Amino acid sequence: MTRSHALQAAATYFDDGRFFNDLQRRVALRTESDTGSVPPALHAYLQDELVPRLTAQGFGCRIVPNPDARGGPFLIARREEDPALPTVLSYGHGDVVSGQEGQWREGLDPWQLKAEGERLYGRGTADNKGQHTIALGALEAVLAARGGRLGYNICWLIETGEEAASPGLEAVCAQERETLRADLFIASDGPRVQAGRPTLFLGSRGAVNFSLRLASRARGYHSGNWGGVLVNPATRIAHALAALADARGRILVEGLRPPALSEPLRAALRTLQIGGGPDDPAIDAGWGEPGLTPAERLVGWNTLEVLALGAGNPQRPVNAIPPQAVAHCQLRFVVGTPWQQLQPIVRAHLDAHGFDDIEVAVSLSGAATRLPLDNPWVAWALQSIERSSGQRADLLPNLAGSLPNEIFAGLLGLPTLWVPHSYPACAQHAPNEHLLAPVAREGLQIMAGLYWDLGEPDQAPWQAGALAAQADAA
Repeated sequence: MTRSHALQAAATYFDDGRFFNDLQRRVALRTESDTGSVPPALHAYLQDELVPRLTAQGFGCRIVPNPDARGGPFLIARREEDPALPTVLSYGHGDVVSGQEGQWREGLDPWQLKAEGERLYGRGTADNKGQHTIALGALEAVLAARGGRLGYNICWLIETGEEAASPGLEAVCAQERETLRADLFIASDGPRVQAGRPTLFLGSRGAVNFSLRLASRARGYHSGNWGGVLVNPATRIAHALAALADARGRILVEGLRPPALSEPLRAALRTLQIGGGPDDPAIDAGWGEPGLTPAERLVGWNTLEVLALGAGNPQRPVNAIPPQAVAHCQLRFVVGTPWQQLQPIVRAHLDAHGFDDIEVAVSLSGAATRLPLDNPWVAWALQSIERSSGQRADLLPNLAGSLPNEIFAGLLGLPTLWVPHSYPACAQHAPNEHLLAPVAREGLQIMAGLYWDLGEPDQAPWQAGALAAQADAA
C-alpha cells in the first residue's frame, strides 16, 4: 500500500466514528491533576484505556510509578522493530485541568463528549486527550498500510501530571534514559496559529512565576484615623509593579529583556498572522514592546504579566488600610534570558527603586527551548505537512506558551518537532473546551504523513538530524 492509502485510512478512522468513540471513552475518565490530589483515574487512563490499544500495535508497555508524590504515574510504551533502526520518541499527557462543572454552557458536561456542528466539546478534547488520540490513530493507520512495520522504532511517553507542572517527569526521564533513547522527538500539544492552517513549532517559551509581597503589620487600621501616617502595602505593591513594566506593558527590568531578534527569527515570524479568528480577542495596538510586530511580541519576545493582585477584601471593602498586599506575576521568556537569576535580578531592580521592603519569591519555573531553524528536520517536517495538507504550515520557532520541552531537548538531547491540532479559541483550561472536527480530521492525515515519511530512508534526514542535534547540544 502507498502513502495515500495511509492518509485515507487515517481519515476513515475519523469518518466512521471510531475517533469519536475513542475520545468519548477518554473524556469520560475524570483525570484531573490540578486539584492537589492524585485520583485513581490517572492510573486507569493508562492501564485500562491506553495499554490494551498499544499492546495490540506491538508495543511493550510499562507503567512507571511517579517518584514525586504530587504526580500520577507514567506510561512508557516501546515498539522496537530492529535495534539498528532509528527511533522516534512521542509524548502526550492523559491528565486534564479541573472540570469546572456548573460553569459550562447549558447542555454541555465536561465529562461527556458532545458534537455540535464542527465542535467536539469535553474536557481534554483539545488538551491533550484529543491530540494524542489523533497521533495514535494516525500511527495505527500507517502500521496497517505498511503491513505491520514502520521502518523505524517508536517509543511513547504518556504522563498524567502535566497540568500540575509535570512533577516527576524530569526524574523519570533521567531514570529511564535508556528506554527513552531516541533520535527524534515528535509530539502534539498546544494550538495552531490559525485554525485553518497547520502549524509546526520547535520549542516553547519558558515561564517563571513569582510573587511580590509586603506585610506591613498584623492587622488593618482605620483609614480615617491612620491614613497618611501608615504605609499602605497595596500602594507600595502597585508602584513596585510600575517599576517592573510601564503602562503599556514594556518590561523595564533590563535583565529580564531578551536578546535582540535575529534576522532568521524575524523572517520566520514575518508572515504569521496573530488573532483574527471569530472567537479570538482583538489585538491591542501599542501594547508591549514598541517596534515589534504582534508575532514578534508574542513568540520572539519576553512578557511580564500580573496574574493576580490581593489586598483587603475586594468583595466587601471596608475603611481600613490593608495590613498586607501581594502581586502574583509571571515572566514568559525566550531562549537567551537569564531566567534562573530572576529573583536576584528583580530584587536588585526593586532595591534600586526604593522598594527594599518588598519580598520577591519564585514559585514555579521552566526553561525556554528552540530547535535551530536550519536543523534539517525542520525543512523535512514542513515538506511532509504540506504534502499531506496541501498547504504550507505556519512555522513557529517556539510556542508562545510553555511545555516541558526542555526535558526532551536538554536532558534527552533530541531535536523536537511539535505539530498541534488545537486552535487559539478552543477554551483550553476553561469551560466549553472543544476540538474542531475539521482540524482533527486533517491532523490525522498530517500525522499519518509524518509517520509514513519517517519510514522512507531517502526522505527522512535521520543521520543528518542526529549529527545536527549533537552539534547543537555541544
